[in-house]
Amino acid sequence: MTPSPPTASAEPADVPGIPLDAVAFYRELQTSNTREWWAASKDRYAGSVREPLEHLGDVLTEEFGEPKVFRPNRDVRFSSDKRPYKDHQGLFVPTSARMGWYVQVGPAGLRTAGGFYASESDQVARYRSSVQDDVAGARLQHIVDTLCDNGFDIGGEVLVTRPRGIREDAARLELLRHRTLTASRDHGTPDWLETEEVFERVRQDWVAMRPLIEWCDQYVGASEKPGRGR
Repeated sequence: MTPSPPTASAEPADVPGIPLDAVAFYRELQTSNTREWWAASKDRYAGSVREPLEHLGDVLTEEFGEPKVFRPNRDVRFSSDKRPYKDHQGLFVPTSARMGWYVQVGPAGLRTAGGFYASESDQVARYRSSVQDDVAGARLQHIVDTLCDNGFDIGGEVLVTRPRGIREDAARLELLRHRTLTASRDHGTPDWLETEEVFERVRQDWVAMRPLIEWCDQYVGASEKPGRGR
């Protein structure tokens, strides 16, 4: 049975920030993730989702760098999940490849994030060596603790057990278990989402994450494997 076309207006909301219709769009997509629904909603996607995110990126480009707005389609070639479209729209400002600043809008609202998101074996080795270093590791621990104290969640790909060769009593063991490391904040759908204040809120979060991203750039960096992480 083909899902019904979207019930909300396809006209983009005339707001200076990110329309609440962007959130509604992704809530509807959760139950109507088909190419037919998307075809009927593509103008709404452009006006309520993609263009506002691109504008946010433009506003922040001078301070943080050139952003990339991700494509909405999922790569389903090697996945058992054949839903054709992503359930959120992301924007990424890279520093080194696979690390930098991130913001997305989806069914739960607005999320900001930053850090390094994917890692090759050489990057993991440099990361763990740096975490074990008395100076670099202590600096990272301070950065992470400060982010936590300011309401950010620390995430990433984390081993269930300690890494091979790491003692149980190793300093900063929790950080050593990470293969990737991110900080994020979920804002939901605050009153300021549809206003110009959204630009400053995202900017403030990204500024707060800058020490983490600079640490990752300095101590992890791009992969040295040919064609990887560059």
